[in-house]
Amino acid sequence: MKIPKIQELFALSHTAAAPYLAKHRYGYEILSSLADIIRDIGKALGRDYEQIAPEVWMAKDACLSPLATVAGPTVIGKKTEVRPGAYIRGAALIGDGCVIGNSTEIKNAILFDGAQAPHYNYVGDSILGYLAHMGAGAICSNLRADRMAVTVKTDEEALDTGRRKLGALIGDRAEIGCGTVLCPGAVVGKDSAVYPLSLVRGCVPQDSILKNNGEIIARCK
Repeated sequence: MKIPKIQELFALSHTAAAPYLAKHRYGYEILSSLADIIRDIGKALGRDYEQIAPEVWMAKDACLSPLATVAGPTVIGKKTEVRPGAYIRGAALIGDGCVIGNSTEIKNAILFDGAQAPHYNYVGDSILGYLAHMGAGAICSNLRADRMAVTVKTDEEALDTGRRKLGALIGDRAEIGCGTVLCPGAVVGKDSAVYPLSLVRGCVPQDSILKNNGEIIARCK
Protein backbone atom coordinates (compact mmCIF):
# COMPACT_ATOMS: atom_id res chain seq x y z
CA MET A 1 0.00 0.00 0.00
CA LYS A 2 0.95 3.62 -0.47
CA ILE A 3 1.34 5.96 2.50
CA PRO A 4 -2.15 7.41 3.10
CA LYS A 5 -2.60 11.09 2.39
CA ILE A 6 -4.55 13.42 4.66
CA GLN A 7 -7.91 13.05 2.90
CA GLU A 8 -7.54 9.26 2.97
CA LEU A 9 -7.22 9.26 6.75
CA PHE A 10 -9.36 12.15 7.94
CA ALA A 11 -12.68 13.88 7.21
CA LEU A 12 -11.54 17.49 7.39
CA SER A 13 -15.04 18.72 8.25
CA HIS A 14 -14.38 17.53 11.81
CA THR A 15 -11.51 19.83 12.78
CA ALA A 16 -10.82 23.56 12.97
CA ALA A 17 -7.48 22.79 11.31
CA ALA A 18 -9.19 21.87 8.04
CA PRO A 19 -7.96 24.84 5.93
CA TYR A 20 -4.41 24.28 7.14
CA LEU A 21 -4.41 20.52 6.64
CA ALA A 22 -5.83 20.98 3.14
CA LYS A 23 -2.57 22.67 2.12
CA HIS A 24 -0.55 19.53 2.82
CA ARG A 25 -0.30 15.97 1.46
CA TYR A 26 0.61 14.09 4.65
CA GLY A 27 -0.63 14.70 8.16
CA TYR A 28 2.75 15.04 9.83
CA GLU A 29 3.60 18.06 7.66
CA ILE A 30 1.34 20.33 9.70
CA LEU A 31 2.97 19.55 13.04
CA SER A 32 5.95 21.88 12.70
CA SER A 33 3.66 24.92 12.48
CA LEU A 34 0.86 23.67 14.74
CA ALA A 35 1.54 26.09 17.60
CA ASP A 36 1.14 29.13 15.34
CA ILE A 37 -1.94 27.63 13.70
CA ILE A 38 -3.58 27.17 17.09
CA ARG A 39 -2.82 30.78 17.98
CA ASP A 40 -4.55 31.92 14.79
CA ILE A 41 -7.55 29.69 15.44
CA GLY A 42 -7.81 30.76 19.07
CA LYS A 43 -7.80 34.47 18.29
CA ALA A 44 -10.64 34.02 15.80
CA LEU A 45 -12.97 32.00 18.03
CA GLY A 46 -16.40 33.42 18.81
CA ARG A 47 -18.48 34.01 21.90
CA ASP A 48 -18.87 30.32 22.61
CA TYR A 49 -15.24 30.32 23.77
CA GLU A 50 -13.30 32.07 26.47
CA GLN A 51 -9.60 32.49 27.14
CA ILE A 52 -8.98 30.84 30.48
CA ALA A 53 -5.20 31.24 30.60
CA PRO A 54 -2.48 32.69 28.36
CA GLU A 55 -3.06 31.21 24.89
CA VAL A 56 -5.59 28.70 26.20
CA TRP A 57 -9.06 28.94 24.67
CA MET A 58 -11.87 26.70 25.88
CA ALA A 59 -15.50 26.33 24.83
CA LYS A 60 -17.86 27.53 27.53
CA ASP A 61 -19.66 24.19 27.60
CA ALA A 62 -16.45 22.14 27.87
CA CYS A 63 -15.68 20.47 31.20
CA LEU A 64 -12.19 21.07 32.60
CA SER A 65 -11.25 19.47 35.90
CA PRO A 66 -9.46 21.80 38.33
CA LEU A 67 -6.99 18.93 38.78
CA ALA A 68 -5.94 19.00 35.13
CA THR A 69 -2.97 21.00 33.80
CA VAL A 70 -3.28 22.93 30.54
CA ALA A 71 -0.57 25.02 28.88
CA GLY A 72 -0.89 27.07 25.71
CA PRO A 73 -1.28 27.35 22.90
CA THR A 74 -4.30 25.09 23.24
CA VAL A 75 -7.89 25.07 22.02
CA ILE A 76 -10.43 22.85 23.80
CA GLY A 77 -13.63 22.33 21.81
CA LYS A 78 -17.31 22.26 22.67
CA LYS A 79 -18.57 19.62 25.07
CA THR A 80 -15.08 18.20 25.47
CA GLU A 81 -14.20 16.67 28.83
CA VAL A 82 -10.74 17.05 30.37
CA ARG A 83 -10.60 14.81 33.41
CA PRO A 84 -8.55 14.98 36.63
CA GLY A 85 -4.83 14.39 36.19
CA ALA A 86 -4.79 15.19 32.47
CA TYR A 87 -1.69 17.06 31.27
CA ILE A 88 -2.01 19.14 28.11
CA ARG A 89 1.45 20.50 27.44
CA GLY A 90 0.53 22.88 24.66
CA ALA A 91 0.28 23.06 20.88
CA ALA A 92 -2.88 20.99 21.29
CA LEU A 93 -5.92 21.45 19.07
CA ILE A 94 -8.69 19.45 20.70
CA GLY A 95 -11.99 19.26 18.87
CA ASP A 96 -15.62 19.02 19.97
CA GLY A 97 -16.86 16.13 22.07
CA CYS A 98 -13.42 14.76 22.90
CA VAL A 99 -12.33 13.01 26.10
CA ILE A 100 -8.91 13.60 27.67
CA GLY A 101 -8.67 11.29 30.62
CA ASN A 102 -6.80 10.67 33.84
CA SER A 103 -3.00 10.74 33.42
CA THR A 104 -3.32 11.34 29.68
CA GLU A 105 -0.65 13.62 28.22
CA ILE A 106 -1.20 15.61 25.03
CA LYS A 107 1.58 17.51 23.26
CA ASN A 108 1.80 19.05 19.79
CA ALA A 109 -1.22 17.13 18.57
CA ILE A 110 -4.55 17.43 16.80
CA LEU A 111 -7.59 15.57 18.09
CA PHE A 112 -10.47 15.63 15.65
CA ASP A 113 -14.04 15.88 16.96
CA GLY A 114 -15.05 12.95 19.10
CA ALA A 115 -11.55 11.57 19.53
CA GLN A 116 -10.92 9.87 22.87
CA ALA A 117 -7.76 9.36 24.89
CA PRO A 118 -9.56 8.55 28.14
CA HIS A 119 -7.18 6.48 30.30
CA TYR A 120 -3.45 7.20 30.83
CA ASN A 121 -2.52 7.69 27.20
CA TYR A 122 0.36 9.59 25.61
CA VAL A 123 -0.42 11.49 22.41
CA GLY A 124 2.63 13.44 21.30
CA ASP A 125 3.34 14.85 17.82
CA SER A 126 0.32 12.91 16.58
CA ILE A 127 -3.11 13.24 14.99
CA LEU A 128 -6.20 11.36 16.15
CA GLY A 129 -9.01 11.32 13.59
CA TYR A 130 -12.75 11.74 14.01
CA LEU A 131 -14.11 9.36 16.67
CA ALA A 132 -10.73 7.62 16.98
CA HIS A 133 -10.35 5.84 20.30
CA MET A 134 -7.26 5.02 22.34
CA GLY A 135 -7.63 2.09 24.71
CA ALA A 136 -6.32 2.34 28.26
CA GLY A 137 -2.55 2.66 28.38
CA ALA A 138 -2.09 2.97 24.59
CA ILE A 139 0.70 5.36 23.69
CA CYS A 140 2.06 7.13 20.62
CA SER A 141 5.82 6.79 20.88
CA ASN A 142 7.29 9.85 19.17
CA LEU A 143 11.08 9.44 19.44
CA ARG A 144 13.32 6.76 17.98
CA ALA A 145 15.86 5.14 20.29
CA ASP A 146 18.69 6.36 18.05
CA ARG A 147 17.22 9.90 17.93
CA MET A 148 17.30 9.87 14.11
CA ALA A 149 14.59 11.35 11.89
CA VAL A 150 11.39 9.33 11.73
CA THR A 151 10.49 7.45 8.54
CA VAL A 152 6.92 6.54 7.61
CA LYS A 153 6.89 3.14 5.89
CA THR A 154 4.61 0.80 4.02
CA ASP A 155 5.42 -2.36 2.09
CA GLU A 156 5.72 -0.19 -1.05
CA GLU A 157 7.47 3.00 0.01
CA ALA A 158 9.33 4.82 2.75
CA LEU A 159 9.14 8.54 3.42
CA ASP A 160 11.79 10.35 5.45
CA THR A 161 9.80 12.97 7.35
CA GLY A 162 12.82 14.94 8.51
CA ARG A 163 11.18 15.10 11.93
CA ARG A 164 13.08 13.96 15.00
CA LYS A 165 9.78 13.63 16.85
CA LEU A 166 6.72 12.09 15.24
CA GLY A 167 4.10 9.94 16.87
CA ALA A 168 1.17 8.33 15.08
CA LEU A 169 -1.44 9.28 12.51
CA ILE A 170 -4.66 7.50 13.47
CA GLY A 171 -7.52 7.65 10.99
CA ASP A 172 -11.20 8.33 11.57
CA ARG A 173 -13.04 5.80 13.76
CA ALA A 174 -9.91 3.71 14.34
CA GLU A 175 -9.80 1.65 17.53
CA ILE A 176 -6.48 1.19 19.34
CA GLY A 177 -6.44 -1.64 21.86
CA CYS A 178 -5.38 -1.30 25.49
CA GLY A 179 -1.65 -1.31 26.18
CA THR A 180 -0.69 -0.83 22.55
CA VAL A 181 2.50 0.98 21.53
CA LEU A 182 2.39 2.86 18.25
CA CYS A 183 5.99 3.26 17.09
CA PRO A 184 7.22 6.60 15.71
CA GLY A 185 5.63 7.24 12.32
CA ALA A 186 2.92 4.57 12.66
CA VAL A 187 -0.23 5.06 10.58
CA VAL A 188 -3.58 3.39 11.26
CA GLY A 189 -6.16 3.69 8.49
CA LYS A 190 -9.80 4.68 8.74
CA ASP A 191 -12.15 2.21 10.42
CA SER A 192 -9.33 -0.11 11.41
CA ALA A 193 -8.70 -1.82 14.74
CA VAL A 194 -5.58 -2.85 16.62
CA TYR A 195 -5.61 -5.72 19.11
CA PRO A 196 -4.68 -4.94 22.73
CA LEU A 197 -0.99 -5.20 23.68
CA SER A 198 0.13 -4.79 20.07
CA LEU A 199 3.24 -3.13 18.66
CA VAL A 200 2.33 -1.06 15.62
CA ARG A 201 5.01 -0.38 13.01
CA GLY A 202 4.49 1.10 9.58
CA CYS A 203 0.94 1.36 8.23
CA VAL A 204 -2.24 -0.55 8.99
CA PRO A 205 -4.53 -0.30 5.93
CA GLN A 206 -8.05 1.09 6.04
CA ASP A 207 -10.79 -1.33 7.15
CA SER A 208 -8.28 -3.78 8.65
CA ILE A 209 -7.51 -5.52 11.92
CA LEU A 210 -3.96 -5.82 13.24
CA LYS A 211 -3.53 -8.87 15.46
CA ASN A 212 -0.94 -9.30 18.24
CA ASN A 213 1.29 -11.44 16.02
CA GLY A 214 1.46 -8.75 13.36
CA GLU A 215 -1.02 -10.42 11.04
CA ILE A 216 -3.37 -8.01 9.25
CA ILE A 217 -6.81 -9.18 8.12
CA ALA A 218 -9.79 -7.43 6.56
CA ARG A 219 -12.30 -6.00 9.01
CA CYS A 220 -15.88 -7.17 8.38
CA LYS A 221 -18.46 -4.40 8.26
